[in-house]
Amino acid sequence: MYFALIVLTMLVFPAISSFLQLLLSSTGASLFGSLSSWFVFWALGVRLLLAGLRQVFQPAFTAEHIFEISDTKSHVIVQELGFANLSFGVVGIVSLWIHAWAAPAALLGCLFYGLAGFNHILKKKNQTEWIAMISDLYASVLMLSIFVLRP
Repeated sequence: MYFALIVLTMLVFPAISSFLQLLLSSTGASLFGSLSSWFVFWALGVRLLLAGLRQVFQPAFTAEHIFEISDTKSHVIVQELGFANLSFGVVGIVSLWIHAWAAPAALLGCLFYGLAGFNHILKKKNQTEWIAMISDLYASVLMLSIFVLRP
């Protein structure tokens, strides 16, 4: 389920959303502008909103499956991470309607995903953490591109 969510929010849904926008739009939106808006919406907004909800309401998943911590005392820290992810997710989602937020949201996503990805590099990884590391670094590079290249 975790891998499917990553693939859907970071590849499939941004591509489909952009394709539909370009197909149905009469404004002549650019491919890059459309893809970047939808990538920020899905990869930063929806992915982190869903991760945040899971971390707040089911902290054991992140603690045990990603960080391999079985101590329930860690749940309070995971929930705090969930609050940050919820906040980042809302910024990513709102950037679809408040276009001025897209570049700052992309910068936020670049930093968050980049730092998280590099943190995963330094650790011995299980399969879930490998997925998290690769997807975090991928998202960071794309968010950096969006921040630098978006008009």
